[in-house]
Amino acid sequence: MVAGKIVLVTGGGNGIGRALCRLLARDGARVVAADRVSTSAQETVNSLSNPKSHLALELDVSDKSSVETGIKCIIETFKAPPSLVANVAGITRDFPILQMNERAFTDVIDVNLKGTFLVTQAAVKALVEHGGKDGAVVNVSSISSKGNYGQANYSASKAGVEAFTKTAAIEFAKLGVRVNCVMPGFTQTAMVETVPEKVKQKVLMMTPLKRFGQPEELAEVIAFLLSDKSSFMTGAKVKVTGGM
Repeated sequence: MVAGKIVLVTGGGNGIGRALCRLLARDGARVVAADRVSTSAQETVNSLSNPKSHLALELDVSDKSSVETGIKCIIETFKAPPSLVANVAGITRDFPILQMNERAFTDVIDVNLKGTFLVTQAAVKALVEHGGKDGAVVNVSSISSKGNYGQANYSASKAGVEAFTKTAAIEFAKLGVRVNCVMPGFTQTAMVETVPEKVKQKVLMMTPLKRFGQPEELAEVIAFLLSDKSSFMTGAKVKVTGGM
């Protein structure tokens, strides 16, 4: 159950993050839609029932100061820190290794891996300081964590997210905070729209269900892992890949 709980969703301005915000709000959570683009976060909140019960937050997950300021804003708004966190924010900068510059590599690592670390650290620290427990964190990895041509940066960042999830689950168990991870396959989002058509067709051929996932399908799994329904799950990695 998530009713009445404060949930921070990074990458909440579009795609999987927006679908998750809508699902959680429907189930009675107080949602913080956080995004680097403030207008996108606000659009998400405006689409929720009773928008005044939720919060749109401009947040750069790769910047420690921005993350800490964001957590303070949540506490000021709701008089408590978030007990549930979904680290959905992510970017790609695809190039073969020999053509990839350092900026393309570090940008992806900073958002996808460092951002997951910064948000998780700040949120759990605030929860502990306020005497909270029964928290849950869900991180978003990718099937590309196994390695994918042209995605050395993205694949490395997502493999790192999986290892971070397992470590955080071990460290936070004594605090009453569960940490799990979802591994999406190709999902119909703006990020996938930039993939060349011939690559999409190749992926479809490799996917037993012969279609891409929908953001709402990923949101359902993330919401389950955030809720008490998954109370005996921590350190888990759940594949949502259409059978890949």
